[in-house]
Amino acid sequence: MSRNAKINTLLLALVAALAVLPLALGLGDHKEEPFTGADAEAETAITEIEPDYEPWFSPLYEPPSGEIESALFSLQAALGAGVLAYYFGLRRGRRQGEQRAAVRAEAGPSDPGADA
Repeated sequence: MSRNAKINTLLLALVAALAVLPLALGLGDHKEEPFTGADAEAETAITEIEPDYEPWFSPLYEPPSGEIESALFSLQAALGAGVLAYYFGLRRGRRQGEQRAAVRAEAGPSDPGADA
């Protein structure tokens, strides 16, 4: 197994552990909604500290249900991942093209009669 494959396997195992351990250890079982987002946690903390707090802004669009909100968030994440994948693929393709062009330039002309 190559060094890169070992590193990739270790990173994959680490990510899987980060995803599974909180569920397996029961972290958050004492809460009504154990794995809420940071926005909900902040809202709860603010209302506990200052019950009369009025937000400065309201959302431009409020989804009718949590499922739609989750779907829109997933769509946003997928679009972001697609843009990043395109960018890194484009960079890799350009780098490979430059390497091929350099190899061709070092090899010289492919037609032996071109110098005559």
